[in-house]
Amino acid sequence: MEQYVIKGGNPLVGEVEIGGAKNAALAILAAAIMSDETVTIDNLPDVNDINVLLDAIAGIGAVVERVDAHTVRINGSTVSCFSVDYEYIKKIRASYYLLGALLGKYKHAEVALPGGCDIGSRPIDLHLKGFRAMGAVVDIKHGLISAHADSLEGTHIYMDKVSVGATINIMMAAAMASGKTIIENSAKEPHVVDVANFLNRMGASIRGAGTDVIRIEGVTKLHATEYSIIPDQIEAGTFMFAAAATKGDITVKNVIPKHLEATTAKLAEIGCQIEELDDAVRVVATKRLSHTSITTLPYPGFPTDMQPQMTVVLALSEGTSIVTESIFENRFRYVDELNRMGADIRVESNIAIITGVEKYTSARVSAPDLRAGAALVIAGLAAEGVTVVDDIKYIQRGYERFEEKLQSLGASIEKVTTDKEIQKFVLRVS
Repeated sequence: MEQYVIKGGNPLVGEVEIGGAKNAALAILAAAIMSDETVTIDNLPDVNDINVLLDAIAGIGAVVERVDAHTVRINGSTVSCFSVDYEYIKKIRASYYLLGALLGKYKHAEVALPGGCDIGSRPIDLHLKGFRAMGAVVDIKHGLISAHADSLEGTHIYMDKVSVGATINIMMAAAMASGKTIIENSAKEPHVVDVANFLNRMGASIRGAGTDVIRIEGVTKLHATEYSIIPDQIEAGTFMFAAAATKGDITVKNVIPKHLEATTAKLAEIGCQIEELDDAVRVVATKRLSHTSITTLPYPGFPTDMQPQMTVVLALSEGTSIVTESIFENRFRYVDELNRMGADIRVESNIAIITGVEKYTSARVSAPDLRAGAALVIAGLAAEGVTVVDDIKYIQRGYERFEEKLQSLGASIEKVTTDKEIQKFVLRVS
């Protein structure tokens, strides 16, 4: 089992290049099978979730050619199976995007109920409601979602709750349905816009992505294109919070600053110096930061995927902060681990009450999910002594070369697999 071993106490300083957005890439890769021509996608993050989904796409018969670590060519003309193997689905939740893509193109799809990080209930009822509204027959049996239709018809769909996954899945299916589909109360996240832009580049007719009403005119065919994934706002935010927690000075490059506005606003509010450039954001923290309150909300609100990293920073800040998690009910599972490092956090229902402490101390902790795992690494970088983070398989699902990028900023961190390697690291840094 791989682990990170970290010697804390070094301010992180320098520049870091941000990769492509994992959440956008997963949906775009699924959508690529909807064309019978070759689609080229670049700026892919080379992370486990992407590689698992590419295996799943190859598993249903599509041609998948890895040009390099960040570029892939996909041709969906050879898809011969409409059932996605459970082995892929249990590893990554986003495999469910193949449901919308297969249903849209072939009018038939069978996908196992999704897995992924255990951060709370993420029902897919809104996805199925949308498919049914377009005329699909949807059943759940033996752990499988089966959807089929003689034809998909455009319709008016009101989303009872803002859902990124459902918005994207319905948008993909509607792209090749007959007539016009309107999705109201749709998600506005940057990766929803990126998927819509990609589909439009293949010949779809989608308007309004990024607003709460998306209008789609169905087309009969999608064609070849070349497309580059947007930068990953969550990876960027993680390094920005690392600067804040370690009293560092980090410039995150290859970003879209507008996508980071909720993050930069809160960092500025608690005392960080923020400098925005055309495609970069610099975060400088020279002193102990102050407290604030945040509530996670759909975009453009504060992202739930940044909540654990922000909590790590607030637990080192002066005063009492309040963090309200309005998206996922299990998102505070990392708090017990953080408290073992000296944090003073009390969780009541979906609210974390944080009393700032002067410092963290090292401990052996375990990553409960992807973003919480990255947050615990940040805590280790800010802590006194040597911290070990177990279960880093979660972190590797969404961060490419995480330890290497941190090392380039001056972090003392290594990936290890045995206690003997941990002991060697401790002797070397002592």
